[in-house]
Amino acid sequence: MSGSLEAILGHVFQRPELLREALTHRSISGRRGGFSNERLEFLGDRVLGLLVAEWLAERFPTEQEGELGRRLAYLVSQPVLAEVAEAIGLVAAISVAPGEARVGVKKRATVMADALEAVIGALFIDDGLPPARNFVRNAWKAPMQALASPPKDAKTALQELLQAKGKDLPDYRIVSRDGPPHQPVFVIAVSAGPLTGTGQAGSKREAEQVAAGDLLRQLKP
Repeated sequence: MSGSLEAILGHVFQRPELLREALTHRSISGRRGGFSNERLEFLGDRVLGLLVAEWLAERFPTEQEGELGRRLAYLVSQPVLAEVAEAIGLVAAISVAPGEARVGVKKRATVMADALEAVIGALFIDDGLPPARNFVRNAWKAPMQALASPPKDAKTALQELLQAKGKDLPDYRIVSRDGPPHQPVFVIAVSAGPLTGTGQAGSKREAEQVAAGDLLRQLKP
């Protein structure tokens, strides 16, 4: 699988162990000598933000910071990361503990997004920004081209839609907060009338955005 994945990434690793680490979920870190993809995900998150910001500045030279910021937030959001991970076939390469695999952990948006960011971190460590940049610009081509205009964040779009329909404002609540202090996992629910959207992410703010996006999809025809 590593060879085919390297073909997808457009990079042959000088240090193949970096790619293995990037694809190792924390559920089996004890089985692999104690490492998981969490550190590479931390790095990859920053590298992805830099590369997407660079690309946006080139692609939209007349836009102001606020418009660029909304585009950036969308392109590095968990739903887009999960979509990209699925599109390139990354899910099959993620290693999780057998018990986690049986309950479908590999297909969770958070797991896919974290693995994708970890892969970007691995590309950066292995050979710097060029391979990471090439991969990002290829893998994010479709979502980038779909942004004809700066997107509204999901919470704002949800509020405006409900107001236009004469409905009450959405109600957000924390369903759960799990994980260690350095890597929390929030589950948020947002309700509007009989409908409820849910979202899971590493911060309360991002989980609210994911939940708002879920509810928006239910409300829009």
